[in-house]
Amino acid sequence: MGGSGGRTEDNRVSRGKPHIRELAADDYDALVALWTAAALPFRPNGRDTRECIAREIEGPCSVFLKATVGGRLIAAVLGTHDGRKGWINRLAVHPEHQRQGTGAALVRELEARFKAMGIQIVACMIEDWNETSMEVFEKLGYRQHPEIAYLTKRAHPDA
Repeated sequence: MGGSGGRTEDNRVSRGKPHIRELAADDYDALVALWTAAALPFRPNGRDTRECIAREIEGPCSVFLKATVGGRLIAAVLGTHDGRKGWINRLAVHPEHQRQGTGAALVRELEARFKAMGIQIVACMIEDWNETSMEVFEKLGYRQHPEIAYLTKRAHPDA
């Protein structure tokens, strides 16, 4: 059926090792495109506005990382902390780059940065429908705690 065109046999793109570094406010459009490609819900009129993301990137409690290949954003992880516990709030990998270890590499880098800050507990929140993410984090050593209920109170329903 023709050449692979840079794709592996299972239709994923493979163009070199991803470069991991800090996400910048200028990456916002590419980040939204990544979330869309990865079918992750986001709230463009709430907490995921350009302004909110830029404010968090500049804040002292955020560790937002990206993975790029050839200058193209292929994955991102948003981490925050309260000085005591680190939170993985969102991990996205472009479908063409999934199952190649990029998400795991981002999580490990985030964990290392939290550890360097003295943070010894890292938690993630995964919506119950997202079985793929559950599997990824379980493979990375995360365990579900069914005795913990997650409750929220939101100033705005879209936030």
